[in-house]
Amino acid sequence: MSAVRWGRGAAGFGRALWPAGSPGLLAEEGALGGVWSRKRSSTASPCEQDRRKDWGHAELLEVLKARVRQLQAEGVAEVTVKRVAVARAPEAGGAQPPRQAQAGAKGAAATLSSRWAQKLDSDQQLMEKRKQRLEGKLQERVEKGAWQKQLRLEPRLLSRKLASQLQHWEQGAPRSPWEEQLAQLLQEAPHRLSSEAAAAPADRGPESRLEGQRQRLLSFFECCLLTGHLPLAHHVLVTHHSKSQQQRLLTLSMYNMVMLGWARQGSFKELTYVFFMLKDAGLAPDLQSYAAALQCMGRLDQDAGTIRRCLKQMAQDGLQLQGLFTAVPLSAEERAELLRAVRKAKPTFTPPRLPVPPPQVNTSPLLREIYAKDPAVSYPRLHLSLKELQGLFQQQLRVEMATTITVESVEKVPLLTKEVLHARKTLAGLRTRWRTALYRELQETKESEAHAAREGRLSLFPYLCLLSEKEIVRVLLQTLQALPAQGESLLFLAHELGLRVFKRKQLRNEVQELEQRYSKYLHLLASDTQVAEPCLPRQHWEALGVPEAPHEQPWPMSVVVQLGKQLAEVLVRAAQMPSSLAAPRSPGTLIPVLYHVYSFRSFRQIGILKPHPAFTQLLETAAERTLTFESTDVPMLCPPLPWTSPHSGAFLLSPTKMMRSVEGSQQHQLLLERCPPAELHGALDALTQLGNCAWRVNGRVLDLVLELFTDKGCPRLGVPAPPSEAPRPPEGRQAPKRCLLPEVSPAEKAEMRRELARRLKVAREMQSLRADALYRLSLAQHLRHRVFWLPHNMDFRGRTYPCSPHFNHLGSDLARALLEFAQGRPLGPHGLNWLKIHLVNLTGLKKRESLQARRDYADELMEDILDSADRPMTGRKWWMEADEPWQALACCMEVARAVRAPDPTAYVSHFPVHQDGSCNGLQHYAALGRDSVGAASVNLLPSDLPQDVYSEVAAQVEVFRRQDAEQGVQVAQVLEGFISRKVVKQTVMTVVYGVTRYGGRLQIEKRLREIHDFPQVRGDFVWEASHYLVRQVFNSLQEMFSGTRSIQRWLTESARLISHTGSAVEWVTPLGIPIIQPYHRDSKVMIKGGLQSLTFSSSVDTSQKPNTLKQKNGFPPNFIHSLDSSHMMLTALHCYRKGLTFVSVHDCFWTHAADVAVMNQVCREQFVRLHSQPILHNLSRFLIERFCSDPRTSKSIWVSRLTDTLLSVPKTGTFNLEQVKHSTYFFS
Repeated sequence: MSAVRWGRGAAGFGRALWPAGSPGLLAEEGALGGVWSRKRSSTASPCEQDRRKDWGHAELLEVLKARVRQLQAEGVAEVTVKRVAVARAPEAGGAQPPRQAQAGAKGAAATLSSRWAQKLDSDQQLMEKRKQRLEGKLQERVEKGAWQKQLRLEPRLLSRKLASQLQHWEQGAPRSPWEEQLAQLLQEAPHRLSSEAAAAPADRGPESRLEGQRQRLLSFFECCLLTGHLPLAHHVLVTHHSKSQQQRLLTLSMYNMVMLGWARQGSFKELTYVFFMLKDAGLAPDLQSYAAALQCMGRLDQDAGTIRRCLKQMAQDGLQLQGLFTAVPLSAEERAELLRAVRKAKPTFTPPRLPVPPPQVNTSPLLREIYAKDPAVSYPRLHLSLKELQGLFQQQLRVEMATTITVESVEKVPLLTKEVLHARKTLAGLRTRWRTALYRELQETKESEAHAAREGRLSLFPYLCLLSEKEIVRVLLQTLQALPAQGESLLFLAHELGLRVFKRKQLRNEVQELEQRYSKYLHLLASDTQVAEPCLPRQHWEALGVPEAPHEQPWPMSVVVQLGKQLAEVLVRAAQMPSSLAAPRSPGTLIPVLYHVYSFRSFRQIGILKPHPAFTQLLETAAERTLTFESTDVPMLCPPLPWTSPHSGAFLLSPTKMMRSVEGSQQHQLLLERCPPAELHGALDALTQLGNCAWRVNGRVLDLVLELFTDKGCPRLGVPAPPSEAPRPPEGRQAPKRCLLPEVSPAEKAEMRRELARRLKVAREMQSLRADALYRLSLAQHLRHRVFWLPHNMDFRGRTYPCSPHFNHLGSDLARALLEFAQGRPLGPHGLNWLKIHLVNLTGLKKRESLQARRDYADELMEDILDSADRPMTGRKWWMEADEPWQALACCMEVARAVRAPDPTAYVSHFPVHQDGSCNGLQHYAALGRDSVGAASVNLLPSDLPQDVYSEVAAQVEVFRRQDAEQGVQVAQVLEGFISRKVVKQTVMTVVYGVTRYGGRLQIEKRLREIHDFPQVRGDFVWEASHYLVRQVFNSLQEMFSGTRSIQRWLTESARLISHTGSAVEWVTPLGIPIIQPYHRDSKVMIKGGLQSLTFSSSVDTSQKPNTLKQKNGFPPNFIHSLDSSHMMLTALHCYRKGLTFVSVHDCFWTHAADVAVMNQVCREQFVRLHSQPILHNLSRFLIERFCSDPRTSKSIWVSRLTDTLLSVPKTGTFNLEQVKHSTYFFS
């Protein structure tokens, strides 16, 4: 059939199934035959058959009209029914005489222009009738299920005494009101002893294994309350409570959650049912339990006697009345109802005012200066006015309320040929049909899941109700649109879909209140406003009295994946297309758009959802030029909210975690929440400062990149080539089809398979790189003339990252070159010199030369620099030879503008200049161990020329090689002349971050294979040479950095012993951030049914034992990362206090060219202050207190060994840290 042969309205669905051809030659066979089909046999005369047909038309028309009215009343999408000229239906209460019907038929026949029109109407009516039958069956099923499975509210108690007491009270309800029952229950409740709190240490093992199931139950109850399915939550609670094994999963917070739901509705009877279950489970009510009961009494305006008894019992339980108003999170309306109930019993009671906590001050000696009050301090302000910032806030608010943003793609615009328009029209028709099918599939899935929930099982029903069907359909269609041609893992798709639902359900809607407070907050940042006292953004926001945002509990990973899998299966069932799109001459049947296949990747068989090639081709032909992003995946259009807690900051409405972690992991969040708020101030303020940097797009660089991107790319310059440049499957003798020929030998077949696999791998990598570049460049084009911000959060080690994944300054050379500061600064007397030094640094040349030599070199190359700026694609192209070509080109353009300015010192520069640490990990190790030799190698000591640790290690390895060669070691003799800085650099750089000898050998092997004249490159000798070199590199590092290796071994052994005690390694950074390593033994999770059973491993399950290997190998690098993040945060805060613009890429610090000298001074001062603290001794004391102070485990052999190890802190050398302040090349 024709690809665009779609009808409109209800008739279009029928037409889409017809084969191509003349409208007059419609199919007479197949599924369209029905009650009024022409193929139906009959012995009646032709005249009688016509009468019956006309009579049937009349009856069917009335049915159709009724159905249209029904659909319109239900708010369903508009259905258009074509008028059929047939006899009028009989009036109600009488039948039409046959002759009148016959006359009507003749009149109708006269109005029809042709036979095919009658057939068209008949077939349309048949399709409508079938649709009605299907809907009727669905409705009948819904009603039948609801009738058969009523939700149970009465509890099934395990205690016979309580069960008989409940039965007696129910029977005597008129004489014994529910309030009396509640009062008695409270008196008889266990006194402050719950099965949760009273569990003995020996029972903690089984309890921890139940934690995952409890998280799932808690998230189920939470979703039920959010979606208005409180009776369902109560029903599941009753079902679990009635079975002793399942009752173990229930916690006090779950009972409280359901009680609070009933309290909000004023349903005292159901609330009392929950109290019965609470008592039956042996749990004691807490403040939340009493708050729910009293709130319900307030809503029902109950008598004072019951309330008085309730308050008396609460006092006997040791709970303070004031705690109901200070310790329990309540809305204003809930607080009012609670107060109403309390005042019935105590008319003079006045609730305590919510205490305004005194401003907590961080006591860290490293931050004392940051939080010292100084009226003279001048924090930087933005270059935008208050009115401009308020307008940007409204734009960002609209983006987040829409949850997604659509961006024009930068792919080459196709000519709007007839074929392109045809494909776009076909896609539009398909999407209309898919929406209808998705709505239907979602409704059926919801009903199926609701049926499972009514049986007391934890189904996905409440999760599917979190978003409207319209939102879910939009998400699924976006997923289908973005699916790559080679398909995607079902597990990956399921995880992504589940996460999208979770993130969207968190969207808060407190717009009016937020708008007022944010407007006041902007007075601190705007260029044309003033505040009474200079302060940090977090301090100003907290002074506005902003309430803390509610903390969102993460869903267990199994729930996320199961929900996403269910939605993926809905998409597979609903997305269908005519087979004629794949084979033009095929019958007009519907075929799936997505296919589920299995494939091997990395020796593992995985299930993949793959789009039909015809659909992929249709998308390519249509060449639609839009991309859709989640609002949290793009930069912000206004300054982010300041970070005030571990779960409050960054985006306006979309909750974001301060510490990113694997979904389902809670250990980091729990540590942060237990931490005193003031201890986190340093991290909160540093993240806020990084996010407050305003950015803009470098338009000139973007134009050049787009020119290459829309042509054929340029992989040498980091611009990925389009899919058309990807390697094709082999042809000729290497064609895959030849594998089927009997004369092909097994060796040839194996070689063909390897070649095919290699090409497919290259094609997949090219596709991935192209998509990444497409997202980045499309966002850059979208933001070309805007100012934007990049909110930040951090990983579990404290390292900071922008929240926007596609467009930020942490990316490649190309990504960094597209960005510059939105706020400029005049270069001043030294800014131009720093621009020149930075340009030479980007080329990778003169690394061993002084700063003055680099400036002189830039002056020598000024002609090439200006040529690159003026004619980047047609000139000498000097910039293309740089290590970082795009950043070098952007710097050439900035230098050209500066030197051509009338006064270079007054030129306003927006260009960020970088200062990089010299092997920063080794710098921290050398400072920790006060290692003079190591400090000199990594530029902690002042020197006239920069030291290059990689060259020094290579030289030391060469010394060892020469000694071995003289003793006749063959591999040492062959390696003569091949040991260079490049061969050892990666291994030296990563050894400080925990690379093993095996990993180092692979790194060196890769470098050796890149040397074309290295002997026997294709033989086994490369393995021997790499094995020899990695051993010598480690030996060289041991000799050069003896202090470093001893500290590394101490950290490794400590972590090994800690994990043997059954705990994960924890520590606190010098800035007070609590850290825990999320490495546990994998726990297998299986989700059965559907397209396939999904099995995935989770290493964040805290109920599993720690993974000893990962814990011990991860501790040294993670500890060093936490130190370099502390150094960066200290530098950021002090630069902010001095009025500088500052951002970082871990150990690479950025600022304006005019401020590089100030930033360098701050950077060195804070490194010295950081390492002046007794870091290793503080770590030792913390670990002993955390893991060795429990008397119950003190006799363990592992704890004893751990204590001895922790007390043996490595001895330090004699290096004087103060010398770092005078080291020019420490960061350069």
